[in-house]
Amino acid sequence: MREEATAFVPGHVTGFFSAHPDDDPTKAGSRGAGLTLTDGVEVTVEPAEESAIVLDGTELEVDPVTTVLETLDATARVEANSELPLGAGFGVSGAMALGTALAANRVFERKLSENELVTIAHGAEVQAGTGLGDVVAQAHGGVPIRLEPGGPQDNKLDAIPARARVEYVSFGELSTADVLSGDTEQLTTAGKEALSRVVEEPTLLSLLYASRLFARDAGLLTERVAEAIREVSAADGQASMAMLGETVFALGTGLSDAGYEPSVCATHPAGAVLR
Repeated sequence: MREEATAFVPGHVTGFFSAHPDDDPTKAGSRGAGLTLTDGVEVTVEPAEESAIVLDGTELEVDPVTTVLETLDATARVEANSELPLGAGFGVSGAMALGTALAANRVFERKLSENELVTIAHGAEVQAGTGLGDVVAQAHGGVPIRLEPGGPQDNKLDAIPARARVEYVSFGELSTADVLSGDTEQLTTAGKEALSRVVEEPTLLSLLYASRLFARDAGLLTERVAEAIREVSAADGQASMAMLGETVFALGTGLSDAGYEPSVCATHPAGAVLR
């Protein structure tokens, strides 16, 4: 057993998605596309007498992380430091689950493969209702397109071969669990149309365009987000809404040009890694 291990998991902004439930949480998930970010979450796991989860210095309950620890039969202190806000559409809970799986596997010498660990983290996230596709995207990196739902044993991933500067501004949280537990038929119809558009033209501009249509057609667009997207468009930029959060993300200098003071990062070239 090691004293501790640390993993870095990129943030993930979903542009659009369709929900695909299944009785087996490792087979459930989403189709869609988004961006992984160089801003992310660093997760350190160390053995402890009682498990505890700490995010940015505050102890809290994060159900997917608890499930990952239980699945790996690991009693540990999980210390996460995030460059991104929780609940605002950046995949922080998924990043914590995946980072915990990778680091706990090393600390407790569970000798599981990457796909097995991603499957555990993905299933825990789906079971908790906190996300459907962040974990598999964060394990992949880049600009992933999720063609089929589920963990690595079931899903099918492609990607847009591009890198970009990314700006983002968050106005607040939206409850992923509330959206996913409601009627997702309208959302899923819009998500399928968006995916078809991006598969036909796999570029960043196509992704942003499809994302904006999805946010509107799925009925998820808030007024503050819509206003910011309009202002970026008026400044000849490209922006959309992060799913699921009251967050706007833009390519290049879109938000800066529109007069905002955004956080700045880039697409992450790789997936989650052990430090």
